Amino acid sequence: MTSATINASALANASFPEMFHRMLRAEGQSRAAKTVEVFGWLILIEGMIMVFAPHFVASALHLPPFSEQAANYFRVIGMLTGGLGMLYVVSGRLNSTGFVFASLLDRPLVPFVMAALWYLQIVPGPLALAFSIQDFGSFLWTLWAWRRESQE
Repeated sequence: MTSATINASALANASFPEMFHRMLRAEGQSRAAKTVEVFGWLILIEGMIMVFAPHFVASALHLPPFSEQAANYFRVIGMLTGGLGMLYVVSGRLNSTGFVFASLLDRPLVPFVMAALWYLQIVPGPLALAFSIQDFGSFLWTLWAWRRESQE
């Protein structure tokens, strides 16, 4: 049995306080899991900024000014973004190899989806470009860390 298997089975039977303690300590965190955690902090912070300062975000991304209703919808998107960031942070802290692998399948698709949304004029170009660069750049960082760990 590998140490990853032992670690996974120990986590599967852990109580809530044990899992919470493990999340706070992040003991035995792999490099790839650390990249997922950092990406999670980034999108968690972005989500909070979207919630509390939607007009600032619109201005920074050169989006047209928001009506009050659009700003409120953008806040809802910020809540969803922050929730996704929390999933990335916790999964990275808990060294979730399955989540790290799943993120390697998901994040490289973002530029293609953003290009399609931009082409269909659903998402403005600056927003599509920002998401594409962030997600694909973090994908490359995680992939590099994953491959480096597998070579050791």
